[in-house]
Amino acid sequence: MNPVLAALGRRLRLGLVGGSRGFIGPVHRAAARLDDLFEPLAGVLSSDPETGKRVGTGLGLAPDRCYPDVPAMLAAERARPDGIEVVAIMTPNADHAPQATACLEAGLDVICDKPLAASLEEGRALAATVRRTGRLFVLTHNYSAYPMVHQARAMVRAGAIGVVRQIHLTYVQGHNATLVEATPEGRTWRFDPTRCGPSLVLGDIGTHAHHLGAFVSGLTLESVVADVRATVPGRTVDDTACLLCRWSAGAVGTLWVTEAAAGAEHGLAFRIFGTEGGLEWHQERPNELRHRRLGGFEEVLTRRRGGLTPEATRLVRTELGHPEGYLEAFANLYRDAAQAILARRGLGPPPPEGTLPTVEDGVAGLAMIEAALRSAATGSWIDCRVAP
Repeated sequence: MNPVLAALGRRLRLGLVGGSRGFIGPVHRAAARLDDLFEPLAGVLSSDPETGKRVGTGLGLAPDRCYPDVPAMLAAERARPDGIEVVAIMTPNADHAPQATACLEAGLDVICDKPLAASLEEGRALAATVRRTGRLFVLTHNYSAYPMVHQARAMVRAGAIGVVRQIHLTYVQGHNATLVEATPEGRTWRFDPTRCGPSLVLGDIGTHAHHLGAFVSGLTLESVVADVRATVPGRTVDDTACLLCRWSAGAVGTLWVTEAAAGAEHGLAFRIFGTEGGLEWHQERPNELRHRRLGGFEEVLTRRRGGLTPEATRLVRTELGHPEGYLEAFANLYRDAAQAILARRGLGPPPPEGTLPTVEDGVAGLAMIEAALRSAATGSWIDCRVAP
């Protein structure tokens, strides 16, 4: 039996908020069940109650635990001896903060999609709620949970590339390379600033790239100068952002994210260079990490057991030669979240420090968005450091 499950003697009781449409709902549900540590028991699966009940019962939830909204779920579940303990939120961006706040105030731990909130001010308020309630809050920057990303992070901290000088981040997609929002099937909440937030591209994928750079390098983004715009004629929200970045410790770099690169598929990658070499990782080839040494050969690291750091080895799930990727990385976050929840209850050790994306990481991402948009409007370098 999994040691986390054995410590509690049962699965953690999970509530689902959102996820009836699109691909991310099934991803959350699969990740929650991959280690069999969570049991979905209740949910608000849609803003339409009838749809929510139909989807919820289709997932095996009891009809009376398919609720019309979050307040109804919290009230009913609080009265049950087997009420939910954790909530997974996968709703439109503008709903994240109010829904997470309500769940935290109800004493529940929260696993929430990014971005953290629709504004920096709202994100700061949510962070204050997390600190006050003492509940666990995990932001699903799942790309930081790949084994080879942890390998890179450990190598940077061990000095394998020397002092970090440059950080270059890309996230290059093509699914919005045409005016998809002009079609009935493409007209989603992501193109509505009141629901997706002030920047489509930075909220949707820019926060992922920013978090990945900060996670691996251990540095903090301090200021940016940015060009943020729509590149598809007729589009009213931005689809491309190009940032020059200044990081802590004197490092510099770039961040280029777009959803309008025709023919591109995913394109999330980092290239980090120090005084002694560099590291490069591409999410489309997640089981490989390139290490280049100054004056030496390029080495391609894989998930070969015995050759990885302990930080990376603990995240490897499949045997060598069998690919693992997106779902497994997402499940790593859920597994570590379960371990953190049980550790708070005195039921085992917590996951290694710094592995779970936090509410503070979310605030930093929102600060990056706000700074980039201000810079795009003024043409100036804008400070995006977050005061403690």
